[in-house]
Amino acid sequence: MTFAYIVRCNFNEPAKEQAWNAWYSGPKIAQMLRKPHFLTCQRFRRIAGAGRDYLALWTLASPDAFRTQEYTTDWGFFEWAPHITDWSRDLFDGGATPEQAFGVPPQGALHIASFDGMSPDEAGAARAAIAQAQPETIWLPVIGLDRHTPLIGLRTSRESEPAPTAQSERFQEAVYRPISEFATAGGISP
Repeated sequence: MTFAYIVRCNFNEPAKEQAWNAWYSGPKIAQMLRKPHFLTCQRFRRIAGAGRDYLALWTLASPDAFRTQEYTTDWGFFEWAPHITDWSRDLFDGGATPEQAFGVPPQGALHIASFDGMSPDEAGAARAAIAQAQPETIWLPVIGLDRHTPLIGLRTSRESEPAPTAQSERFQEAVYRPISEFATAGGISP
């Protein structure tokens, strides 16, 4: 069983954004992947659609990752916290999806469908319409943390596709480009 931990945010200090990205995509990912139950991570920046500018997609072996001493005594954005806005962190049930399935090649894209603030029934109805048009989307129900969206749809592609057009305040589709390698607890994965 795999769990997807998705962190979405914006960054409001352009003069420090490059340094923040270097820290998060390097030392921060390495630090977190040394903690129990953290398996993989890849970071992304939004290139089209609506939503937060940044997304980090972690895979975990267990939700217990958030209860370990290693996690509870050493997590967060540290000195970068004042510049992080619209921050959310949600835990999703990835079921039998292997963690490698969440990796995106450097020139690829991650397509996201989220339903922030919708009820599970509303999100389920919206999901049904998308699922018909995009059957390869992986649908993950939320199971913990902030629960900003009752479910999230993820679809990877080898290259960027046209920007999504269906948007509302509570339903968002976005396309994200990788800004880090797909890192694993054992190192960088091809």
